[in-house]
Amino acid sequence: MQNFYSVIIGSELLNGRRVDKHFAFLNQELRDRGLSHKGSFVIEDSPMLIQNCFNMILQDPKSVMFCFGGIGATPDDLTRAIASEVFTGDPLALHSTAKELIEKQFGNEAYPYRITMAMLPPHAELLHNVVNNVPGFSLFNRFFFTPGFPSMSWPMIKEALDKHFPSQPQLYSTSFIVESAENDLIEIMEALPKELHFSSLPRFVGEKRIVEIYLAHHEQSLVEQWSQYFKDAVRSKGKMIKDC
Repeated sequence: MQNFYSVIIGSELLNGRRVDKHFAFLNQELRDRGLSHKGSFVIEDSPMLIQNCFNMILQDPKSVMFCFGGIGATPDDLTRAIASEVFTGDPLALHSTAKELIEKQFGNEAYPYRITMAMLPPHAELLHNVVNNVPGFSLFNRFFFTPGFPSMSWPMIKEALDKHFPSQPQLYSTSFIVESAENDLIEIMEALPKELHFSSLPRFVGEKRIVEIYLAHHEQSLVEQWSQYFKDAVRSKGKMIKDC
């Protein structure tokens, strides 16, 4: 299965001028398809940071990346050029279809600036923009680059997911609360199979230590089996359990 990443670019998100909505949207779209995030990064408009982030994701042979922002025509729109360098090793080139779309949308006002959005990495495939026809783009059916505007980017994301990534069986999950210190449960945790999705969230309720345990897998029987194992092992230690 692929590893899905999101890269959300915009200094305005980090300085508080805007609030990110892309992560929640993409996360839900992935979950609805039985898929999940491997990692998500919100970064400023820094060439070195964008490049490093792209390079890190490229090192994962199973990576799929959805990138939001930085493909416009202003000087701080850096994504197109950096994507071309990292993912193709070549400079930007004029994409004839993107050029036609931009000229059709804006006429003479496409020049001198808007037309620069038709400068794309070699081998780029276009993502349809339902708002103004200025396309996003993808590379190798793995790396997808969209505008920062949700009204433009979200339909592109849905199009890409529907086209390239078939839905997987939904995860079955269970969660329960153990009245215990997390340290006292580590031996039980270590016995869980690696293919099981697992998390442990400790916290205090008043003076009492509790741990929320989460287990999930595509096979319901596996979740039920190991949930029962965990609960039985906890009870053998004299700990209390309650369902969430």
